[in-house]
Amino acid sequence: MNFTDTPIGLLIADADASVRDIVRYCARDEGWVSDDAKDGISALKLLRKKQYHLVLLDPELPEISGELVCAQIRKNSSVPVIFLSKNTSEENRLACFTAGGNDFVIKPFFPREIVARIKSFLTLCGAEPSRKALNSGSLIIKLYSHSVMLDNREIKLTPKEYDLLLFFCQNADKAFSRDEILDFVWGNSFSGTDRTVDTHVKSLRNKIRPYHNYITTIWGYGYKYNCPGE
Repeated sequence: MNFTDTPIGLLIADADASVRDIVRYCARDEGWVSDDAKDGISALKLLRKKQYHLVLLDPELPEISGELVCAQIRKNSSVPVIFLSKNTSEENRLACFTAGGNDFVIKPFFPREIVARIKSFLTLCGAEPSRKALNSGSLIIKLYSHSVMLDNREIKLTPKEYDLLLFFCQNADKAFSRDEILDFVWGNSFSGTDRTVDTHVKSLRNKIRPYHNYITTIWGYGYKYNCPGE
């Protein structure tokens, strides 16, 4: 798989699953990759394993507060940190900045605003704010326009089919269970069933013929995207 630019990686650490979903969807729309954590311990574990271009933190994370997570980050990293909080008090804001935060956003927030703030920090840090396209075999996914080209012709996908294809392409050669695909593509607050995944995979395969075998079935488990040459 060939990305036109270097991938941007975000860590989203928030106790509220709906907030994580919103930011994750925004990141996907911009062509960024993201990990999420629901508590401070999970966030620190991810930070020890990977490097991110930007971190979004809920100051009131369970287990270990977002402020303490930020303080740990600042021991060896200058990665931008944006706090997301419902608590608008002066004390809370000051505590977040004292811990090393770079910005403070009040919940609920507008998705376009959070994207604009992230891009601003990425630009200041010299990181490329987004990728324009993702090339995978005979498929080209244009991230700005949410369009997909197949052998130089555009194919029409529903928004969720687009999300599913993008997820597969960004995670080539990795097997995912149906439940995992539901969580990653539909969000963990979605109440659908395995049939939701199967139905969308079947529709997507029909639309990307003759390359439908890019998406392989792992019987009794789920699916894997395996593009020839990758």
